Amino acid sequence: MLGTHVPLVTPFTPTGEVDTASLERLARHVLDGGADGLVALGTTGEAAMLRPDETETVLRVSRRVCDAYGVPLTVGAGTMGTDATIAQARERAPYADRLLVVAPYYLRPSEDGVVKHYVAVTSAVDVPVLMYNIPYRTGRALSADAILRVLALDGVIGMKHCPGGIDGDTLRLLAEAGEKVLCGDDAYAYPMVALGAAGVIAATGNLVPSAYAALDRATHERLVPLVDALFSEPSPTVLKACLAARGLIDDPAVRAPFEPPHPDTVERALKAAF
Repeated sequence: MLGTHVPLVTPFTPTGEVDTASLERLARHVLDGGADGLVALGTTGEAAMLRPDETETVLRVSRRVCDAYGVPLTVGAGTMGTDATIAQARERAPYADRLLVVAPYYLRPSEDGVVKHYVAVTSAVDVPVLMYNIPYRTGRALSADAILRVLALDGVIGMKHCPGGIDGDTLRLLAEAGEKVLCGDDAYAYPMVALGAAGVIAATGNLVPSAYAALDRATHERLVPLVDALFSEPSPTVLKACLAARGLIDDPAVRAPFEPPHPDTVERALKAAF
């Protein structure tokens, strides 16, 4: 069982620095709410907009909290090129219990090229790897055959699967390798777990971690309007505004090119939160 993991937002101060106090407070809130582990430097954490020193700050705080709670830290890594991905993975591996490595994006390599990419990365680091499949961001859809080839590699212990729906390939993955699949689309968490997924990586868990720690049909139905509101504008803009409104982080600031969300969207999300 891979369990429930929450990809943390990266809180910023009003002057634009990483807010370490808010980050630690949020991380403890998530784990106190029943999450099995944390994810640092994911998409939700605006990792692409962080400077190297800020990246290290996020990793240090996240590692410290995970050590205090005795839970694993998953660290995001990966870029377009294989060599650059290996370099980033090696830099971040000392902080990580496992690395969440996104499929190469934008370049749209062949499926064989994607598989070889993961062969190279897993051969270069000693930390177990989770594949991150998110075709609506990478621009490269992968067949179930290709994904299963990656999941069979030594060093790959599972995947975050974000297909944007439950299609035929997803059903095959769940049937043949469900014990390695973590749902990364918050809206589909309950259906995918019911179909055999081993857990979730859910951004909404920043706000309501206990909902994902004890996910059932009734909770899923309550989550639907909340998830809809949180993702109705670019993530994590609405989420950070809600976290600030709840006092879980001090400031809702996001980095360009993100813009602050519309107040009515935030109000709708807060009304749906529980």
